[in-house]
Amino acid sequence: MGWLGLDDTDHIGGGCTTDALFELIQNLPKQYVVSSQRLVRLYPFAKQRTRGNAAVAIKIEGDDYTELLAHLDKWWNEKIEPLKGNLTESENYPRTQSPTDPGMVWFELQPNEDTYWSCVRNEISINDIPNADKSWGGHGIIGATAAVSWPSREFTFEAISWRTNDSVNSGNSRVVDLDRIATLDNDPDTFMSRDLRSNSILISPRGNCPVLFGVRAKTELAASRAAQYLLDSPITESVKGYMVFQTNQATDDHLGHDSSAIVDHILVKQRGTVKISCNNDVDLMAFAESGDIKNLAQWLEEGDEIEYNGLVSMDKTIHLERLRVLSSAPKKVRPKCSKCNVTLKSMGRNQDLRCPKCKTRSPSLWEEVNRIPPFSDWVQPPSDSMRHLSKPIDWK
Repeated sequence: MGWLGLDDTDHIGGGCTTDALFELIQNLPKQYVVSSQRLVRLYPFAKQRTRGNAAVAIKIEGDDYTELLAHLDKWWNEKIEPLKGNLTESENYPRTQSPTDPGMVWFELQPNEDTYWSCVRNEISINDIPNADKSWGGHGIIGATAAVSWPSREFTFEAISWRTNDSVNSGNSRVVDLDRIATLDNDPDTFMSRDLRSNSILISPRGNCPVLFGVRAKTELAASRAAQYLLDSPITESVKGYMVFQTNQATDDHLGHDSSAIVDHILVKQRGTVKISCNNDVDLMAFAESGDIKNLAQWLEEGDEIEYNGLVSMDKTIHLERLRVLSSAPKKVRPKCSKCNVTLKSMGRNQDLRCPKCKTRSPSLWEEVNRIPPFSDWVQPPSDSMRHLSKPIDWK
């Protein structure tokens, strides 16, 4: 038994690592048995990555790996290595792109899981990963090794289908039965198929890649059943195949423990993005796209105690992925006149208050009024803005 990992074959203009793995599996010598297909999301802020942040791996069993390794050598040279160096720049893409630099690894024994945890929570270099029994290529061997070393103690599933080569080359838009996608909302074992707030379809990519759809589910059976349901529709276009992957999506593996802090002040920036400065010298960012997180962040005031979690970005701010209020600082207000029920006004510095209506005077003081947060528990971004790795808060 051994493990094969693959990464870094896709770019904005095309390609897909899951598709590359699917074709590799279809062409393996028949005496080898494939299992444990896995798709592993990695550190979202890694600088040198291509379109996505997912690597793939499989377990391969057989009696003698001599023929397998010879086959993989040939497959690498003919099918994978030519994918190196692809780069598609786009003004609409939010980050700088790196050219594809595919990597493939073979381990007879699964490496220590420390590699996975380093790759899902931090950016590491090619020198920080264990040596494989055999490896091919460049930078992609980092993600490939991480996918192989994933311990998969907590997991979900994704059924991915791929368009035919003719469909991809034609440049035609994807065709999936939208009514059947909507029906998946009623399946408790599938998740994040649509964003009901914006009615966005979340299972089909928009770019020029061969994936037709990827249905996320809590069980392998539910993923396979949902994929077949979509493919059986006469409306959905033909595909060359589909496969169910075990994934680390919706596991929160990229996050550490929740933290708490006291708010020092907030700054509302362009488009409603909020910077929250805290008493522990940590700055939190609630971006405009984060929905209820942004709304709650805008409500905060000095002295509020909050609990939060998110990823530390390159500038050391934490990009919030969930947020809640533990306690809110009371709001100070002027009292009202007991006769007129009108708010008393100050007569000047260090002077009494006075009712503007009946002129009754009162000592200068403030009353504290409890502030009730707009949300009583955790909030997180809407589905179309969530990271693949983030666990829905209603699962916690």
